[in-house]
Order: sequence, then structure tokens, then C-alpha cells
Amino acid sequence: MNASLYKLIEEGEHQQQDFKYCINDSKKIAKSLVAFANTDGGRLLIGVKDNGKVIGISTDEEYYMVESAAKIYSKPPVTFSTRQWQSEGKTVLEINVSPSGEKPHFAKDENGKWLAYIRVKDENMLAHKIQLQVWKKQNSPHGIHFSFSSDEKFLIEYLQKNDSISFSKFIRLAHITRKKAEEILSNFVIIGVINIITSRDGTRFILNEEFDRTELEKFRND
Repeated sequence: MNASLYKLIEEGEHQQQDFKYCINDSKKIAKSLVAFANTDGGRLLIGVKDNGKVIGISTDEEYYMVESAAKIYSKPPVTFSTRQWQSEGKTVLEINVSPSGEKPHFAKDENGKWLAYIRVKDENMLAHKIQLQVWKKQNSPHGIHFSFSSDEKFLIEYLQKNDSISFSKFIRLAHITRKKAEEILSNFVIIGVINIITSRDGTRFILNEEFDRTELEKFRND
């Protein structure tokens, strides 16, 4: 086997690498491309099974399927580059996607619905509504309007005593509207007070341990 290709395959599937043994649906590939673009970037190795076995592909057909996924089933379109690997008479197509400056990207599902995905370890997961709000605000030329009220204070004090909180639990415990909760959580993510943690168990919010707590005093005094 090609030594350089083998080294990549040895890494297995992870945050920035996914295997596809074939492409029979551009929509499924769009989900992976969008997830990479919305997160840390990554590469698809097409013609490789989940167990790392190389089975090869017909590159022309596979390339056009990827191109459709990136341009037709992704919104905005995802930019990618390609590389071909040859190993034991078989071809593996490598698709590289860089972290995007146009987040969020959406992929069109089988029902015609546009959904945003992120890459979490070796899986593509739906982006939480707070993440969508964060991207929206980061793309806005107007910045964010921030105040430090009793609701913000409640969230900080709760997270100082507890590991994490969910969106619904914050609404329930703080006795606030969904819109207010979205506003507070998205603002805190943008200024670096909290981090979004998404897993199979759902999405939760935790304090960012690297955030300088004294920075919050500025908002308290405004």
C-alpha cells in the first residue's frame, strides 16, 4: 500500500477525517462537507471502508458527485480541493475542505430541508440553534448589544457551581423566554465566557476556563 496513504488511514475517522467507500448520494456527502466547513475543516477519503480497507473508486463519477454535493446541495457552496492516491492498482480520492469564513453552511436533506451541521469527533451533528445565532451575530456588521442583568448573573453563578447547563434548563431555572435565553447564551459564547459542547447526548453550555473573570466586571459596571 502507498505509505503516505496508509499513514492517513491509520489515523482512522476523527474530527478532521472521514471515510467513504463509495458515493451513491450527493446529499450525504454534502452533510460531511458542510460539517467540515462549519468546524475545523477536514478531509474525506473516498474509496476507503470504515475499517480502513481500500476498495478504490471510479474517480470521474465520484468527483462529479462531490462537486454536486458542494455546489448544489450545500448553501452557500463549499470550496474543496482534491488529490488522487494510487495503491495496489486502486484509486482513492481525497477531498479537502478548509474551515470556512462563510459560516454557517447548510446541507439539503432528503426532504428538501436545509440544515447546518458541525463535526464532533468522528460524527456529523446538527448545529444547535445557539450556534446558528452565534454565526449570525459574528457575520453582522452591527456587533452585539450586551448587558449584565440578573439573568446573566444567574447563568454565571449556576455554572460556577455546576458543570454545565442545557438550553431548556436555563430557560426553566431562570424563568426567561426562549428568545432571552438565546440572546444571553449566544452573546456569552461570542465574548468567550462560555463554550458550546455538543455530543450524542445533546448540547450543553459550560464555563470557558480560559476566560478572564475580571472582564465581566466591565459589563457589570456599564
